[in-house]
Amino acid sequence: MTRFADYHAHIYFNPDEAEQAGALCMAMRDALGLAMGRVHSRPVGPHPRGSCQMTIPSARIGEALEWLMTHRGHFTVFAHGNSGNDLADHTAHVMWLGQSETLDLRQFGPV
Repeated sequence: MTRFADYHAHIYFNPDEAEQAGALCMAMRDALGLAMGRVHSRPVGPHPRGSCQMTIPSARIGEALEWLMTHRGHFTVFAHGNSGNDLADHTAHVMWLGQSETLDLRQFGPV
C-alpha cells in the first residue's frame, strides 16, 4: 500500500486571475491553517498554468478537499499525494477538481 507523507493541492489560474487565485489560497490557509506556497503567475515545473500550492497533512485531506469543493469557484485544482515517487505522484496518485489538464512530465524522466 502506498503511503503519502502529505498532499499538494495546486490551484490553477490564468495570468489575469493571479490576485483572485491568491486570495483563494490565503482564504484556505487562514480557514484550515495550511501551508501556502508562492503564487506563480506562469507555469512552473510540470504545471501548465499559473498556480499556487497548498500543502495538506495526510490526516486532513478529506477536510481540505471538502473546503476546495465548496470554495474553488471556477478554478481547476490538481491534487496529488506525496509518496516520494514524483512521476507516480503526478500521474497515478492524482485528483482533479474541475477540468483535468496536461502536465509537462519531462522533468521526472522517461514516461
